[in-house]
Amino acid sequence: MSNKTLTPEEQYVILQKGTERPFTGKYNEHFETGVYACKQCGAHLYRSEDKFPSHCGWPSFDDEIEGAVRREVDADGRRIEILCANCDGHLGHVFEGEMLTRKNVRHCVNSISMDFISAEELAQQQGGSLQTAYFAGGCFWGVEHLMQQQPGVVSVVSGYMGGHVDNPSYEQVCSKQTGHLEAVEVLYDPSQVDFETLAKLFFEIHDPTQEDGQGPDLGPQYGSAIFVHNDEERGVSEKLIALLENQGLDVVTRVLPMAQFWRAEEFHQDYYVRTGKVPYCHRYQKRF
Repeated sequence: MSNKTLTPEEQYVILQKGTERPFTGKYNEHFETGVYACKQCGAHLYRSEDKFPSHCGWPSFDDEIEGAVRREVDADGRRIEILCANCDGHLGHVFEGEMLTRKNVRHCVNSISMDFISAEELAQQQGGSLQTAYFAGGCFWGVEHLMQQQPGVVSVVSGYMGGHVDNPSYEQVCSKQTGHLEAVEVLYDPSQVDFETLAKLFFEIHDPTQEDGQGPDLGPQYGSAIFVHNDEERGVSEKLIALLENQGLDVVTRVLPMAQFWRAEEFHQDYYVRTGKVPYCHRYQKRF
């Protein structure tokens, strides 16, 4: 990783330890899936799943990639400065004890100190490609939380699918007038996990026999469904449903054609990780 030529603005922050103005950085409200790398040397610093909305005016993370960030006492003698461990480029400051996330840490980083690399770009760099799968099984908080624990899954995003309103809000979906289901988008590495494994896990972390609801959450937006890209995914889904029905289960899960996925509000992303709570209507139950 070699250092690149910096603009005067980048030199001011990265080399001279300056600070960009709050709410002006391009990554302040940026929540795509990928990694954030050092602008100067390219070393990977932070994963997107550790970024959270702190509303402080700068990108905030509650964890770093192991060994990527170095800390030292700031020149003011009060704050703790964070630097790229590879090239010593200035990133910002780290704060503890604010209780903004379960980890109780906030890396306050200047956008100008970083470059973002999307999950797709990372896969291309590694010579592979990532794929997506879409599942609806009650409140997306629980489905997201349990799907994220599957090896080979890169990220899980909560959102809405299957309705007739563009970019719906949570309130609109809860009104039961838009036709959307609470769903998750699973980004996964097919060299590590396949669609059938994910679909099996989906059937094992929710009750596929409960119609229009999951546990105490009732309503059509909590229905069970798999949105499929192609005939292969449809075949796998229908095969698994048949296996469950052969066990005597009255499966209500629908296999639906691919639809527009709308990302839910940031409050809903990584809900259980951010709050430290546990799912109340989802649990693992081996079925296959």
